[in-house]
Amino acid sequence: MFPSDHAGAVFFDVDGTLVPGTSSSVFLAGFLGHRDELAKAEDAYASGALDNRQVSELDAVGWAGASEKQVAGWLDGIPLVPGITETVAWCWRNKLVPVLATLAWSPVGSYLTDRFGFHTFSGPQLETTDGRFTGRVARHFDEYDKRDFALAQAREWGLALRSCGAVGDSRSDLPLFASVGLSVAFNASAGARAAATTTVDDSDLRAVLPVLSRLVTATR
Repeated sequence: MFPSDHAGAVFFDVDGTLVPGTSSSVFLAGFLGHRDELAKAEDAYASGALDNRQVSELDAVGWAGASEKQVAGWLDGIPLVPGITETVAWCWRNKLVPVLATLAWSPVGSYLTDRFGFHTFSGPQLETTDGRFTGRVARHFDEYDKRDFALAQAREWGLALRSCGAVGDSRSDLPLFASVGLSVAFNASAGARAAATTTVDDSDLRAVLPVLSRLVTATR
C-alpha cells in the first residue's frame, strides 16, 4: 500500500549499483551460455558504440527456451551489495518511497522488488510463451524511458522533482540524474560522477543514507 503521507521518492539503479561489478544480465548469461558475448556488448553500450536496443536484442536471443522458473532460481544467487534491506527500510521510515528505476529485465526487477520491499520497478520485458522465453524482446526500455518512468511516478504521487533522488552508477542514469533534485553516483563511472549531485564510494549501500537525508530535511 502506498503511504498517504509520502514526502519524496528515491529511484535506485540495479546493474552496477545494487549488483556490484557486473550486471544482472551478464550474471544470468552465465547460466544461459552467452556471458562473454554479452559482456562485450555491455562494454560497447557503456562507451556509446551500441545502443540499448541492440544489446537487449542480442541478450534476448540467449534466453530462448529457458523457463521463468529456472531464471527465478538462478536469481537467488545473484551478487548484491550489502545494505539493501536496511536502506529500503530507512527510506520507508523517512517517507521516501524506494523504487527500482532500471534497465534490467523485468524478471530481475520483480525479483528484487519482492525480496527487498521496493514499491515498484521499471525495465524491459522479454517475450514468453507457456512459461518459457522465446528469444525476443516484448518491450524495449532505454535510459530515457527510465527517466520518464521516474517522472511519471513522481507526477502520479504528487511529488515535486526536488523531493526525489536517484542512486546510480553509469550512462543509463544520466537522464534521470538531470531530472531529480538529488543524484548520487554510487561506485560510479566518470560520466556519472560528473553528472551527479554527489559521489559515494563504498562497499555497502547504507553509505548513501547520509546523502539521502538531505531529501528528508528538504521536505520537512
